[in-house]
Amino acid sequence: MTKSALTGLAPQARPNARILILGSMPGAVSLAQQQYYAHPRNAFWPIMAQLLGFAADLPYTDRIRALNAAGVALWDVIASCQRSGSLDSAIRHEQLNDFQRFFTSQPQLQAIAFNGAKAWHSFKRQLLPQDILPPGITLLTLPSTSPAHASLSLQQKLAQWQNISSFLAA
Repeated sequence: MTKSALTGLAPQARPNARILILGSMPGAVSLAQQQYYAHPRNAFWPIMAQLLGFAADLPYTDRIRALNAAGVALWDVIASCQRSGSLDSAIRHEQLNDFQRFFTSQPQLQAIAFNGAKAWHSFKRQLLPQDILPPGITLLTLPSTSPAHASLSLQQKLAQWQNISSFLAA
C-alpha cells in the first residue's frame, strides 16, 4: 500500500518575529483542521497561554494573533512527507520547508525553538549543513508538547518551555 504525501501548514508569522517555534510535521488532527497543535491533548496551547497570559481556549485566530503579537512565529521543519498516523517515528521521505526565504523575511529573528526531538534532528541533519542560518540565532531544543510524549507532565514541560521567555516581546 502506497502512502500519499502529506503537506504541512503555512507559517504563521509576522516580519517582527523574534522567535520561531518549529514542530516536525502537523499530526492528523491538525492537518484535518488546518490548525497548528489542534489535538485537544497537545500541551502547546496551554503552555503558550501560561507564558503569554491568554486563555488557552480562545478561538484559533486569536491564539495565533497573541503569539504573533509576542514576536512568535510558528512553522514546521518538514513541508511534506509520507506518514501513517501522527507519530514522528512514522515520517518517511521528508522534504524541508524553504528556510532560506523564511529567514530573509524575518530580519528580527533571534531564536529557533524546536518542539520535540524529531524537529531538531531533521533541522540539524538537513538544514544546518546548508549554512543558511542567520548569524547569532539561538537554537533551543524543547520537549515535545505532543500527547505521545507522556514521560513529562504539563508542569515539567512548562518549566522547560520557559526557556523561550527572554525572546518573547513584552
